[in-house]
Amino acid sequence: MWDLFVEQIRQEVRQLGFEELRTPEEVDAALQRRGTMLVFINSLCGCSGGIARPAVALALQRGPRPDHLVTVFAGQDREATARMRTFLVGQPPSSPSFALLRDGKLVAMLHREDIQTRSPETVAALLQQWFEQFCTVS
Repeated sequence: MWDLFVEQIRQEVRQLGFEELRTPEEVDAALQRRGTMLVFINSLCGCSGGIARPAVALALQRGPRPDHLVTVFAGQDREATARMRTFLVGQPPSSPSFALLRDGKLVAMLHREDIQTRSPETVAALLQQWFEQFCTVS
């Protein structure tokens, strides 16, 4: 039953266009890509399902978008998540969270405490501000 729930969450994020990174090697390969990359550190917590996933779905509907969308699943793909966090220099572990990278370097970060106190629409607006500032129109 639990595995089915986790797979539904994974499928929801894949349908938004995110590439799942499930191993440290996949994280390393993804972070070699040039351009902008939105990293979604997914989780099973309520604010992930109630705020973060709906927010990113809204944010990606219009306007500029990152060149790459990737996700790691905290608590599920632990090694991949730990490896991704090594690229988020100076940031504490947080899930769910969003990070925007440009050419592999962190330019913006939204932590769980920034997500759980806002509505999906407010988080989406913050993500769209990042996209307008750092991403080109796709």
